[in-house]
Amino acid sequence: MGQSLKKFANGEQSDNIGPMIENCYKSHFSNTEKWSFAEFCHAVCLTVEDVNEKLGSTQFRVTKIETLKLLYEKYEIRGKSLKNEEFRRMLHEIIFDTKVTGTGAKDILLYLFGVPVTALFIKQSVIPQAMPNEIFIPGVTSATVFLLAKLHMI
Repeated sequence: MGQSLKKFANGEQSDNIGPMIENCYKSHFSNTEKWSFAEFCHAVCLTVEDVNEKLGSTQFRVTKIETLKLLYEKYEIRGKSLKNEEFRRMLHEIIFDTKVTGTGAKDILLYLFGVPVTALFIKQSVIPQAMPNEIFIPGVTSATVFLLAKLHMI
């Protein structure tokens, strides 16, 4: 997850974002003249899903319903077609309103704490005197971090 955030922050993903936003606009927001609020919310959800799929482990949440209502009224979606520039500004507001999350963050915490604790319980039940816990726990934690790094999970 950290590597993806660095790529996003350093601009390595910026080459992918422009065409991705253009594709989202063409596929989800091309004809917005007779949209209801529900259709607008559905299109925003599809856009956020597409962005998350393209960026990989960098994940954005869909913003709160109150914010979507404000954007719906601000850009007057109901009576006119949404322009590409308005769509970009709206997407910018949606992304900055939400927080960046990662589905991998929960997994990493589970691995970093769960694997050493599980290994300690197994060690204590099978062979408690084989190795001191002061050496065993850091060793298992280091091995877990090494494995996660090799599998490109961190």
